[in-house]
Amino acid sequence: MTAIFESILPIFLLVLLGVWLRRSKLVDQGLWVGLEQFGYYLLFPALLFSTLAKADFTGMKSDATAIATIGSVTLMSISLLLIWPLLRRSGVSGATFTSIFQTATRWNAFIALAIAEKLHGALGLSLTALVMTLIIIPINFYNVAVLVWFSGGSRGVGFFFLKIATNPLIISSVLGILFNLAGIALYAPVMTAIDMLATASLSLGLVLVGAGLKIADALKPSASALLAVALKLIVMPVFMVGASALLGIRGDALTVIALGAAVPTAMNGYLLAKQMGGDAELYAAIATVQTAVSFFTIPLVVFVTGYVAAG
Repeated sequence: MTAIFESILPIFLLVLLGVWLRRSKLVDQGLWVGLEQFGYYLLFPALLFSTLAKADFTGMKSDATAIATIGSVTLMSISLLLIWPLLRRSGVSGATFTSIFQTATRWNAFIALAIAEKLHGALGLSLTALVMTLIIIPINFYNVAVLVWFSGGSRGVGFFFLKIATNPLIISSVLGILFNLAGIALYAPVMTAIDMLATASLSLGLVLVGAGLKIADALKPSASALLAVALKLIVMPVFMVGASALLGIRGDALTVIALGAAVPTAMNGYLLAKQMGGDAELYAAIATVQTAVSFFTIPLVVFVTGYVAAG
């Protein structure tokens, strides 16, 4: 347990650095929005493309991994839709529900990739990237659909599919897989430039995670925030580890899948909430609480999964 905790500590130190920098006067506050966009549209897609284009998926049980991960996200999504009538009767608005839904199903790949690389090296990166590729489309599909339906905005089919088709994370993932399967090799200097962007993405991404958090919101979390924390950090790992184990996934692969399920939500959902009429302030509050709590729950999930993986 101590070894796991110490492996995760550097990742959270970078997150805390982001928290401090955002609140200090060392960096122009206007810089953060540009950095978030730079990370979302260039750095993170470069990491996904670079990792997936060069990954060796041999022996990774891609079919079982796909069923377990997509099935778990789908199960969580259905469960949330089933409890919506109960939440509505308790006073939860449609906009609030979209933030609960997003933060219970999205996962912070910056944190997952950084910890996976720290624990399992290139294998951890490749498997995490594979999991991301498998679930990024259904996650965005479900979340955009919920935002379109519950936020009170336009429910046009064209708008919905435009959001899916223009998602830079989806585009880069699909391209990486296609290049990998087709055996296409980019011109070496171009690939080197993409790799350099990818290398910068993890550390900067973690700093940006911290910069986007709101510490004051973690001190007095609402009932909605606590519900989203429990769903993402406890229920989702149970769903995903249970499904993976039943499908015969063991060893490091199961640990990496558990890690992806155990990390807090992604901050890009906050931007989507702002753009599509969701409760962006609640999203930021939930992300803050989840990130703080996950510092303790991630080592626990990885530790427990280790016993399951060895079985």
